[in-house]
Amino acid sequence: MTSQHTITLYGIPNCDTVKKARTWFTDQGLEYRFHDFKKQGVPADRLPGWFSAVGRDRLVNRQGTTWRKLDADTQAAVQDDASASALLQAQPSVVKRPLVEWSQGGTTRISVGFVPETWNEWRQAGSNR
Repeated sequence: MTSQHTITLYGIPNCDTVKKARTWFTDQGLEYRFHDFKKQGVPADRLPGWFSAVGRDRLVNRQGTTWRKLDADTQAAVQDDASASALLQAQPSVVKRPLVEWSQGGTTRISVGFVPETWNEWRQAGSNR
């Protein structure tokens, strides 16, 4: 018997990595909720927990096109959680994707990027409870 889990996948629909994640969850028969950063924005209330779980530097995609298009002053201004939060809300494409919240048995785990190995571990751990 598996324990109840809730999966929320955050991202941008046209992002190739988000597309891979969505396909993976569907292929595994896992139900998930998709939160579209472009339409729904980056939820300010979730950011402190994400920063705590994975770190601000992991969430800010400094390799992507959107980051590279920002002026040097804007890039340099990202010095702490507050400034990172402001940028991520103003420029949702700067968030490293996909971001997945996997809640199970009162515990929420956060992953960033396409990491099916980790998701499989979490799913298997949940089925052994």
